[in-house]
Amino acid sequence: MTADVKSPRARYREQTRADIKAAALEQLAEGGAQAVALTRIAKDMGLSGPALYRYFASRDELLGDLIRDAYDDLAHAVTHAVGTGETDARTALHALADAFLDWATAQPHRYLLIQGTPVPGYAAPPDTLERARAALGPFLAVFAAGNPTEAFRPVVEEMTQWVREDVSLAAWVWEHTGRPARDTAAGTALAGAVLAWSQLHGTVSLAVSGQYGGIGHRTRTLLMAQADALADAFRLA
Repeated sequence: MTADVKSPRARYREQTRADIKAAALEQLAEGGAQAVALTRIAKDMGLSGPALYRYFASRDELLGDLIRDAYDDLAHAVTHAVGTGETDARTALHALADAFLDWATAQPHRYLLIQGTPVPGYAAPPDTLERARAALGPFLAVFAAGNPTEAFRPVVEEMTQWVREDVSLAAWVWEHTGRPARDTAAGTALAGAVLAWSQLHGTVSLAVSGQYGGIGHRTRTLLMAQADALADAFRLA
């Protein structure tokens, strides 16, 4: 089968969109999401305002693309952290937490873009959920064989009920664990992943926003201790 060949016009459009996003990322790094301005990007690129709007109809549309790209990059980072080799669940959890922290601290402006609401009134694109799930998916596999301690069983019970009621959620859990919704292990995997995600975002957000300044610890040390505590809570090997 002959591969599709893009026309010069399509390639130019694709490159221009990439250049616009690169310029927006520079503004994002300088002053956060509220600093992203299409008019300034157009001026810097030598485009007229109407010309730029042919590529992105609004700032929110541009932010949406940046958010999609950020989630895709994060998903790539955590997915490749564990690779395809055999490893125990505890080691895999450490690797995932490490990769998450490395990605966020290397480009804090992109992390902060996907953490919370970037600008007042902004609504993320509907497909953002799927991309966020792609980044969280590798954590499901880690906890699928877990055996939670009594203190965490209420969370597991709620997650088990949730995965049994939500078809798309069940399909996502199945994709990463091979466990059907009727299997309690599906709820265990979901509970562990959500708890890990909550700890990661809490610790990494504080670190990236500078809230740990003056506190005598390294973020990675704290994050690894939290990962071990969660691994103990789910009796991971």
